Amino acid sequence: MSPTILVVEDDLDTREMLEQFLEIEGFQVKTAENGQRALECLAEGCGACVILLDLMMPVMDGWQFRREQARRADFADIPVIVVSAAGRDRIEKIQADAYVSKPIDLDELLGCVSQFCRP
Repeated sequence: MSPTILVVEDDLDTREMLEQFLEIEGFQVKTAENGQRALECLAEGCGACVILLDLMMPVMDGWQFRREQARRADFADIPVIVVSAAGRDRIEKIQADAYVSKPIDLDELLGCVSQFCRP
């Protein structure tokens, strides 16, 4: 079975583009439109090997999601790649495993994802 990536992104077009790209590259993809839904997906056992996390989202933003993820032992260790237009100075506090800026360079993104899981 292919590894699963959880894409947490509120913009539908970006979310669908990432989903299609990653599936073509051989991954299974689960998506969430905000941090709250991502936590629910993880709690349901989606089995993500890595999380692609946007920061600026409604309901629960990326910073809030990261705090909650860190509190939950069952998925605190899942690596997080921040995918955001926010500057690096704004993301340093989030303690992500990697960072890809928007607009997204798909080769760079695939390289980051490949550090944590391979199809």
